Amino acid sequence: QVQLVESGGGLVQAGGSLRLSCAASGRTFSSYAMGWFRQAPGKEREFVAALRWDGARIYYADSVKGRFTISRDNAKNTVYLQMNSLKPEDTAVYYCAASPQYGTSSYKEYDYWGQGTQVTVSS
Repeated sequence: QVQLVESGGGLVQAGGSLRLSCAASGRTFSSYAMGWFRQAPGKEREFVAALRWDGARIYYADSVKGRFTISRDNAKNTVYLQMNSLKPEDTAVYYCAASPQYGTSSYKEYDYWGQGTQVTVSS
């Protein structure tokens, strides 16, 4: 069982930065792949980024590549999403998720989800 709690969301102007954190409970965090997804009002859940349990095999959605960086600190049971050069279209609720598999863009792979944190980017 893994419980996830996101933090770090907020309101930022276009071009600004935010760092999201996702704190996980459970001793097996280091064995899970972790992903970030987002959902804007009226839209489907969208993959953002993921990385394998050891921090390798990192994937990004094309829409965030070069602007967002996913990382993890297994000693702190935490995964991060550094978001730079934010755009109004990045506005969404951001969710972190844990997968016992590889850490891909498919939300179906992920067994555990956080409650989400709101990110709003003003133009």
